[in-house]
Amino acid sequence: MSDTITIYGKSTCPHTKRALDAHPEAAFVDVLLDPAKLDEMLELNGGQRRVPTIVRNGEVEVGFNRGS
Repeated sequence: MSDTITIYGKSTCPHTKRALDAHPEAAFVDVLLDPAKLDEMLELNGGQRRVPTIVRNGEVEVGFNRGS
């Protein structure tokens, strides 16, 4: 079974860029372009205004560490 990964972030954020480089198969949601998606991200991560927020198979991780 393959992972389903969605990365909520900002196209201008270097941490988001590193997460996307590490997970090229991920769907990317730019929270700067869609306020509704920002609200969705905040609901998923407990209201943290930190990117990237990575959702993998329903599990939420805030921030990106190289090993993620």
